[in-house]
Amino acid sequence: MQHNVLILDFGSQYTQLIARRVRELNIFCEIFPYNHVPSDLSSYKAVILSGSPFSVRAEDAPHPDLSNIRGKMPLLAVCYGAQYLAHFSGGEVAPSNIREYGRANLSFIKEDELFFDEVNMNSQVWMSHSDTIKKIPTNGVRLASTKDVENAAYRIEGETTYAIQFHPEVYHSEDGKQMLENFLVKIAHVPQNFTPNSFVEEIVAEMKAKIGNDKVVLGLSGGVDSTVAAVLLNKAIGKNLYCIFVNNGLLRKNEFHNVLKQYEGMGLNVKGVDSSERFLSELAGIDDPETKRKTIGRVFIEVFDDEAHKIEDVKFLAQGTIYPDVIESVSVKGPSATIKSHHNVGGLPDFMKLQIVEPLRMLFKDEVRRVGKTLGIDDELLGRHPFPGPGLSIRILGDITPEKVRILQEVDYIFIQGLKDHGLYDKVWQAGAILLPVNSVGVMGDERTYEKVVALRAVESTDGMTADWVHLPYEFLMKISNEIINKVKGVNRVVYDISSKPPATIEWE
Repeated sequence: MQHNVLILDFGSQYTQLIARRVRELNIFCEIFPYNHVPSDLSSYKAVILSGSPFSVRAEDAPHPDLSNIRGKMPLLAVCYGAQYLAHFSGGEVAPSNIREYGRANLSFIKEDELFFDEVNMNSQVWMSHSDTIKKIPTNGVRLASTKDVENAAYRIEGETTYAIQFHPEVYHSEDGKQMLENFLVKIAHVPQNFTPNSFVEEIVAEMKAKIGNDKVVLGLSGGVDSTVAAVLLNKAIGKNLYCIFVNNGLLRKNEFHNVLKQYEGMGLNVKGVDSSERFLSELAGIDDPETKRKTIGRVFIEVFDDEAHKIEDVKFLAQGTIYPDVIESVSVKGPSATIKSHHNVGGLPDFMKLQIVEPLRMLFKDEVRRVGKTLGIDDELLGRHPFPGPGLSIRILGDITPEKVRILQEVDYIFIQGLKDHGLYDKVWQAGAILLPVNSVGVMGDERTYEKVVALRAVESTDGMTADWVHLPYEFLMKISNEIINKVKGVNRVVYDISSKPPATIEWE
C-alpha cells in the first residue's frame, strides 16, 4: 500500500476527519499516535500534525520527536501542532483572553501564498482552542489572521512547514478541503492515485503474494465489510477461500436464512453454521457490555477453530476489519483512547494456529462500499446498514435471554421494514432498536401493564466516526410505535434516541 501521507494523532476528536478529507482527495493516508512514529518514513510524501485536548504549556503535553520530519519533508501543523511548533521554536503560546471556539472568518490573507490559493477573504474557519499563538516561531511568516486571532496561519522560511490554528478538516471550515489540497497537491506534490480500482488491484496482488496457495477461512456476517472482503479474497485466491456464516442467535429476524440465500450465485464457497444455542448459553447471566463483547469474540474464535479443523491445511483467518475499528481499538497514552473493544480487532489465542488477514483494514466504510461497487457487488447488499459484530447482544442492555432476543428481533424487524416501506432506509446510515433494562406502566384495554421499553435509533454518517440523529417524520414514528406496541408482546412503550456522536456513540453499549 502506498502510504503517501502520515497523520500524527495527539488525541484530537477531529483526527479521523483529517484522514477522511485527505482520502477524499484520492490520497492515501495513515494515522499513527504521536509517540509511535514509523521508523521508516521513506514512503511518505507529507506529514500532518493533529489537534489535541492538551495545552502545549502543560507538563504532560505530548512531545513528539520530529527530528526526522521537520525540515526534511512537507509538514502541516493543525491547531495543537501549530502551537507546539511555536512554543518550542522561539515563539510564544499563552492562554487566550477570549474563547476561541466555533466559527471565525479570515480577515487577512497574505498575497501570493500557495497555501491559500483559491481561498477567499472572509472565508469561514472553525476554531477550537483555549491557548493562542502570541508570537510565531523564529523565521516564521504570518499568512492569515481572523478578527480575534492574529496568527491564525504561518509558515517557516527555509522549510516546507505550514501551521494553522483552525481546523480545515471540519465542514464548518468552508475552504478547508481546498487548503488541504493546496498543501498536499500543490506544495507537497503528493500523487492523487488512491481510487477503488487502484485499491482492488493492489490488495489483490498483496493477498496473492501473502497467501499463495494456502487456504483461508472467513467468517461472513452478511454485512458490507465481510462481503466485500470475501469477494476481494475470492478474486485473489478463488477456491482456496472457505466462507463460514455463523448464526450466533443474535442476528436480525430471519437473517441467517436470508443472508445464505443472498450469497447464492455470487460464486462464494459459503457454509452456514447454526451455533445460536452455544452463544446464548455462554452469555447467560452476563450484563457488562465489554464482557458480552469479549465473550462473543471468544466463542466466534472457538466456532471458527472447530470449523477450520474440518478443512485440511487452513493457514489464515480472514476478517472484515475496517479502519474505524482499528482506530477505536488503539490505546496509547492519551491519543486514540479505547472507547470500546471490537470483536474483530486483535490477535488470536495460541491454540488457534491461524494467521490473520484483513484486506479492508485501511478503509473507511464509504470506501468499502465504493470498492464493492467496483467489484460488481449488488447495490442492495452494498446498501445494507452496518450491523454490530456482537449483534443484538449490545442492543439488549443488561443480561441476554432468548425471550429478550425474540422481543428485540420483532421490534427491529418492524422498524427496519418500516423504513424500507416508507422510502427512508437509504436515507439513513444505520438504524436499529435497543431493548432497555426497565419496565414501564401502561394501559392496554382496561388492564394495567408493566412491560418493556424499547428505543429506536437512526443516524446519518459517512464513516461512523461521527454521526447525527435523523429527523424521521413524526407520522412515521407514530405509525411504527403503534405497530410495535400492538404486535410485539412484552413492549408497551417506544422512545426515539436524539443523541449524536460525539458525545454519544452510535450503539448504546
